Amino acid sequence: MTELLNDTQVAEALSGLPEWAQDGAKITRTVEFASFPQAIQCVNRIAEIAESENHHPDFDIRWRKVTFSLSTHSQGGITSKDVTLAEEIDGVVDALS
Repeated sequence: MTELLNDTQVAEALSGLPEWAQDGAKITRTVEFASFPQAIQCVNRIAEIAESENHHPDFDIRWRKVTFSLSTHSQGGITSKDVTLAEEIDGVVDALS
């Protein structure tokens, strides 16, 4: 099982993920896309990745803005799985922007 990261470990991980921020027991990032279809395309691609890894983010879609929230619910907080998925989300966002 994946262990929870302490606040120092989360801060260290986020130093390499400048678009992400800790919000309690989760990390979040909001992205504004050029269009609604582009936002949905990103969400769909990330959904495929999440399903293959059996680790699913929360999405909040508001027209062209998507907020991604990551937390390992079974552990009750942030784990290395969340950091890895954040990196993958950044890659998808970069590829679509």
